[in-house]
Amino acid sequence: MKVSEYRDGLPTPVFSDARAVLRFPLNEHGRDFVVGDIHGMFQHLSKLLSRIEFDEKTDRVFSVGDLVDRGPDSKISLEWLDKPWFYACRGNHEQFAIDSNDPEQLDVWVNYNGGEWWMDLDIEEQEVFRTRFKELPMALEVETRWGRVGIVHADVPPLLPWERFMDLLEARDRDAALYAMWSRNRISGMCTSLPVTGGVQRVYCGHTPTRETVQIDNVYYIDTGAAYSYDGYEEARLTLVEIQPDCHQEYSINTHDVD
Repeated sequence: MKVSEYRDGLPTPVFSDARAVLRFPLNEHGRDFVVGDIHGMFQHLSKLLSRIEFDEKTDRVFSVGDLVDRGPDSKISLEWLDKPWFYACRGNHEQFAIDSNDPEQLDVWVNYNGGEWWMDLDIEEQEVFRTRFKELPMALEVETRWGRVGIVHADVPPLLPWERFMDLLEARDRDAALYAMWSRNRISGMCTSLPVTGGVQRVYCGHTPTRETVQIDNVYYIDTGAAYSYDGYEEARLTLVEIQPDCHQEYSINTHDVD
């Protein structure tokens, strides 16, 4: 297994002492949701949760990562990570923050990938973000009445059972971590579209913005370009998917109204 060659120049992802994979039991008293790439659009996430009458006492939200960049509210991402019902795996944009001590990575991030907000932080604030983002797991597993749901930012390697992928992530394998955060091989048609096998019923990913959610076998891509409303994309939406007790029920909010 290897990420595509254009990613060979990336630094080795840094792991903290935190778990690389977080596992969650069945929510027997409330609902569970997976949210696509937020990219600083937390105001719209709040509106969407209000629309669906989200109950903070019993419901949970799991994020595919990319909490920050492009949208206006990247600085409050840590406030969301402090919420006891909100969980996220690590996206490549969190990885940009972790790698920002590297001048080359900082330039790529700030000038081309929406990291301008980072330069408004002082050194101490930046270190707080780095520390928290290092603690984010590479993958999440959620038990539902339909079976186990996997959540990873970008993709799962082809022909690799889910459990083996989790083993590699927990072993701090560099290629596995890069694949989890960066790969677009499946959705771009560069590899097999066979289902992800093993003890997972379906998998949710973000990373690749699409006009509508995309299903490839048992893998769902739910980044519907929320922050691209700032680029004039009128159909930009933030997507939320209920996975428990409903199997797959989509909700979304148009983010073109950025006020």
